[in-house]
Amino acid sequence: MDPFASLLEKSAAAHGHLCPGQVVGVRMALLGCRLIGLDDPRSRNQIKKLLVYVEMDRCTADAVAHVTGVKLGRRSLKFMDYGIMAATFVNLETDRAFRIISTEESRDLCEIYAPEPEGKSQKQLLAYKRMPDSVLFRVQKVHVPIREVDLPGPTRQKITCTRCGQVVRDGRQMEQNGQLLCKPCAGNAYFSHAREVTWQDMNWSPKNEETLADATPDK
Repeated sequence: MDPFASLLEKSAAAHGHLCPGQVVGVRMALLGCRLIGLDDPRSRNQIKKLLVYVEMDRCTADAVAHVTGVKLGRRSLKFMDYGIMAATFVNLETDRAFRIISTEESRDLCEIYAPEPEGKSQKQLLAYKRMPDSVLFRVQKVHVPIREVDLPGPTRQKITCTRCGQVVRDGRQMEQNGQLLCKPCAGNAYFSHAREVTWQDMNWSPKNEETLADATPDK
């Protein structure tokens, strides 16, 4: 794996800015991969062995994903909405799994590890680079029960919601009164008051742009 400084620079560029959460996330990913025995998680032969569960939707999650190469679209990144600065790293080949939690006390120790900078953010940036892993993190060896439908790879299960006809993939349906339903129809949606709408330029497609470009004379 690349050195910490290089990983941090690339992660911050991908994220959009450098912040304390980026430092924590990069270090969290380095430690997690080391604990489960992966030294090049973004490589072709190792990326298929890795699952990462992040427990927050903050800067740290972006850093963890960037360093490890896991992605929602690959189904190798799992978002658990716990609001905790933590991530669990799973080696699918060996079943080794470790949950790494950013300690609250590390925030209180920033003045000790980085007395020079002015400002809270700058102190955190420098302190989190200097702290040993044992101060910055707590580590738990864990077991993560993984269903086959949660594994990376092609869709393993598809059902049709008996109420709305929407296809539901990868075991995300719910059963109510003997019916298999999508979560919205089962009353378990994150939205409400859904109604179908039309919109301006609803017949647009990328083909329209190609046609327009072909018709535009060179200047």
